[in-house]
Amino acid sequence: MRQLAETRATAVVQRFILILGAAVLWGCASGPAPAPDQAALFFPSPPAPPRLQYLTRLSAPRDLVVDHGGFKEFVFGKESTEGHLVQKPYGVNIYDGSVYVVDTRNHGYAIFDFKRRRTDIVQGFGGGTMKKPINITIDADGTRYVTDTERKQVLVFDRENRFLRALGKVDQFKPIDVAISGDRLYVSDLEHHEIQVLDKFSGDLLFKFGEVGSGEGQLFQPTNLSLGPDDSLYVSDTGNFRVQKYSLDGKYLQTFGQIGTALGKFARPKGIAVDHDRRLYIVDAAFENIQILDADGSPLLVFGQPGDRKGNINMPTVVKIDYDNVDYFRQYAAPGFDLEYVVLVASQFGINKIVVFGFGTQRDMENSVGGPDLASSE
Repeated sequence: MRQLAETRATAVVQRFILILGAAVLWGCASGPAPAPDQAALFFPSPPAPPRLQYLTRLSAPRDLVVDHGGFKEFVFGKESTEGHLVQKPYGVNIYDGSVYVVDTRNHGYAIFDFKRRRTDIVQGFGGGTMKKPINITIDADGTRYVTDTERKQVLVFDRENRFLRALGKVDQFKPIDVAISGDRLYVSDLEHHEIQVLDKFSGDLLFKFGEVGSGEGQLFQPTNLSLGPDDSLYVSDTGNFRVQKYSLDGKYLQTFGQIGTALGKFARPKGIAVDHDRRLYIVDAAFENIQILDADGSPLLVFGQPGDRKGNINMPTVVKIDYDNVDYFRQYAAPGFDLEYVVLVASQFGINKIVVFGFGTQRDMENSVGGPDLASSE
């Protein structure tokens, strides 16, 4: 037994030395040209100018390593669902070089830290124990707000992931998402079909808006929220198959979409994000894609489809747009593709738990493979 243990230990050391040597050699060489299946994936398809590029995915610690012609597979082995840091994600956010992924199955949130090239998972304990976390919203100072539908509270953690307090009294709400504006927290309440507005520090209810129904300004099973650059609140009115826009004081302003299968219509809208030009990214969990609409609601592009190939999404939930952490993803961009912002999409199933796309412009159209565009998806 001792000899067998020594043999295994020797094999491990030899493999480590081999991997370390390969890594050193790789760092000193330019490396081989990308294989055909590593060609950049763009949306929409040529000859239309590409605006979105698939950059990478985040599911396991191996995904923090930039792939170079099979080197990642050599070190970590072939891709599979084994060893995933997250099992069934819902919410995603990004802050200061780290991507935060809420895992409903592991009762916590995972952290993919691009600065330190490491991963972690936070599950909380005591008063901060998470039972069924859904979404995570991060304030400018790093404070995290996690909605928990089983506890029916919003759990607050500081930037060091230490539990601070829980917001929400008995039967107050069943929170799905939080949006932050100044000292206000906007909380979507799935149970009472409304938006509750809380004081960020005390948790006191300031006011609420929305009521059950399908008319303008009414809600049925509101889920995800997003703040627009025009100081407005976008609400994914999932049960009514649409997105509604409100002022921050709760005044109804506009509706996007309705039930249907055509572009600009939805079956199960969930995540929503708005870029600086007021383009809307809306996740449809039923169609398993993301539609981009302009500020008037006109369809611009649809992308995403189920599967386990790069760029695929499976039962998507949340989409986030981020301008502040683009530098961490430039290494994944194709030569000549200038990133303006990144788009993160969470999927509950498949090997691609978090898929990262980049929005930008391409100077060189060579070595690109197109994805389905607006016309081909009708």
